[in-house]
Amino acid sequence: MREYVVENAATALSVGGLVIGLIFGWIVYRTNFCTMGSISDFMSFGDYRRFRAWILAAATALIGAQILDAYGIVDLSRSMYPAARFEWFGNIVGGFLFGWGMVFAGGCASRNLVRAGGGDLRSLIVLLVIGLFAYMSIGGIIGPIRAELSDRTAITLSGVGSTGIDDILAYLTGLGAADARMVATTIIAGIALIYCFVDPAFRSSPVHIFAGLGIGLCAVAGWALTGLAYDDMAAQTLAPISLTFVRPTGDAVEWLQRFTAGPVPGFGVTTTLGALFGAFIAAVSSGRFKLTSFASPSDTVRNLYGAALMGIGGVMALGCTIGQGVTGVSTLAVGSFLTLAAIITGGIFGIKRMEAILMAEI
Repeated sequence: MREYVVENAATALSVGGLVIGLIFGWIVYRTNFCTMGSISDFMSFGDYRRFRAWILAAATALIGAQILDAYGIVDLSRSMYPAARFEWFGNIVGGFLFGWGMVFAGGCASRNLVRAGGGDLRSLIVLLVIGLFAYMSIGGIIGPIRAELSDRTAITLSGVGSTGIDDILAYLTGLGAADARMVATTIIAGIALIYCFVDPAFRSSPVHIFAGLGIGLCAVAGWALTGLAYDDMAAQTLAPISLTFVRPTGDAVEWLQRFTAGPVPGFGVTTTLGALFGAFIAAVSSGRFKLTSFASPSDTVRNLYGAALMGIGGVMALGCTIGQGVTGVSTLAVGSFLTLAAIITGGIFGIKRMEAILMAEI
């Protein structure tokens, strides 16, 4: 299996990414999974079911990814998440900006992909702006500022090896790498699962359980595919990765413009396009596809503002609600947990600010 995937890596990553993206988009649309909405639910109605679905997705991805790593299917240490440099400033500030921005843009990057697939033209514009500002923050006009801030604030954990919770635990306790990984995974996943299923409302809601499990397994599938495709003998190695939607949104826009230069899109591009088309299929098949647009000039400004912040924040934090909150967390990287907390905090403050703005407009 690995030999076949390695030999046909470009095609396998492209086609496999498309399938994973299609399934992801379909699940998100049909279950109404929404990370921003989950924060709004518990703030406005005391309903934590969608939030617990998000936590369940992260726990599922964590368990699955660690099993894949243990069996040699993917080497998570080769991914970008458990790096030796601790980018705490980007994790906190970028995560907060992303969380704040997703409120004004009506949802995170993945949610806007799904809304666009359902006919929401606002989300299509939001995605274009996310991609534009992501690229501006990587190597464009914002890039030097972001890089300078990163260099001045990053901390190198000398002697530890990486920012993985398992590596830190091994360093502090003397446990072997495998034992430390198992202990960390068991404790974190156990706490997450208890938090999810201790709630009777969540236990009695199959749609939220399905959403959490399904999205988590999509992330696991991404790790399996990119892990099998990894070839350290290749002229240009591709680090293992799974679902994330900020930079890939920009990559997808670039691929559409430069198709003739590289006809076979990469994993990030096809998962992004797959999520869009998966939502489209779900919307059409359920009779819910409907074209919608901005309600007013102020609505337009808010969405563009939120999209810009998500593009900048997502790059600073190295991911989004899915890219860090599910995929990154599954690697046990400290930065991913920090980003997840910052996104949630940004979302809470963003919702409070949005409510004040809407009240002032009445």
